[in-house]
Amino acid sequence: MSVLLPNMADFDTIYELDEEEERVVSEEHLARYCPEPVIMRGAGHITVFGLSNKFDTEFPSVLTGKVAPEEFKTTIGRVNACLKKNLPVNVKWLLCGCLCCCCTVGCSLWPVICLNKRTRRSIQKLLEWENNRLYHKLGLHWKLSKRKCESSNMMEYVILIEFLPKYPIFRPD
Repeated sequence: MSVLLPNMADFDTIYELDEEEERVVSEEHLARYCPEPVIMRGAGHITVFGLSNKFDTEFPSVLTGKVAPEEFKTTIGRVNACLKKNLPVNVKWLLCGCLCCCCTVGCSLWPVICLNKRTRRSIQKLLEWENNRLYHKLGLHWKLSKRKCESSNMMEYVILIEFLPKYPIFRPD
């Protein structure tokens, strides 16, 4: 934002902006430079309590120029490895819990709920490590988020890739 001054007498004059003008400028700036987040839905054939057994490694075209396809595939590969390690155990406990559900009045499902929560936490920690290592420097933020399925009323866990806003460094505090 530049102002042309008619003479040098007004060069040192400080003008105050109204708070409304400043707020409108920042909202316009954030809206312009923050595209919609990328949603990576589960691509597996098994889903336990909303968590799919794998995510698709196909590189979204929206991320072109933001992150290298190799880094993207490495991160998704790490998430899929964590799911591959933990989800078969969750499925076995789910089947055992369903078989014994009548006898235990539903208490036999607690182990699978706790294991599923542990799997979600390990994925969240992995994504936070990746964010600190690489993605925050690139202006991206990855997180595991719960979303409503498009086809039904059920909930699912998706990987949400958000674009961090770019703050103007040429404006004073």
